[in-house]
Amino acid sequence: MLKLYDYWRSSAAYRVRIGLNLKGVDYESIPINILPGTDEQMREPYRSKNPQMRVPAVETEQGLLTQSLAILVWLDQTYPEPRLTPADPWLGAQVRAFALTIGCDIHPLNNTSVLTRIKLEFSADDDHVGEWYRHWIKLGFNALEHQAEQRAETKYAFGDEPSLADIMLVPQMANARRFKTDLSPFPRLVAWDETARKHSAFIKAAPESQKDAVKA
Repeated sequence: MLKLYDYWRSSAAYRVRIGLNLKGVDYESIPINILPGTDEQMREPYRSKNPQMRVPAVETEQGLLTQSLAILVWLDQTYPEPRLTPADPWLGAQVRAFALTIGCDIHPLNNTSVLTRIKLEFSADDDHVGEWYRHWIKLGFNALEHQAEQRAETKYAFGDEPSLADIMLVPQMANARRFKTDLSPFPRLVAWDETARKHSAFIKAAPESQKDAVKA
């Protein structure tokens, strides 16, 4: 059985949980508390296991895999059905471009390590951190919404079934809501998110469904 080094509110770990659930792959979740001040990812034994000191990571028979997008590609190649990325080269490229907009343009600038750095190094208060966070979400979502307007309406981001695009979108939408982002300019993204969150694989992967979730 695969072991997923996980944290309930990590959007990158959330992606992998969705992918595993869509593939129907059993896994053991091993919580790693990355909350600033706790920082289990920076301490032994996890630090030696994953020198990147981030979650998620997946332990396989062949070794440890890190980085959520790499893990999702590996899942798609190892467990071919259902596909997370379309076989058609053009459509597959569009799905990956959508996913990378979130994974490379939005998420890294809003990661916990970045937010902690701007607080410590530049004395950013919570209001400034919130504005920083929302700025990068809105910039990326504007691009994705504009691209979506050029395509026919679909149930999910790229068709009648969830894909890598939806796997990336839903955790980022959760972050957007947590940081009180105005989502009214992004009706297509909101509709896809609402549809995906009703899917059993997404429900099971949701942060509040995890064993280490902090109940408000």
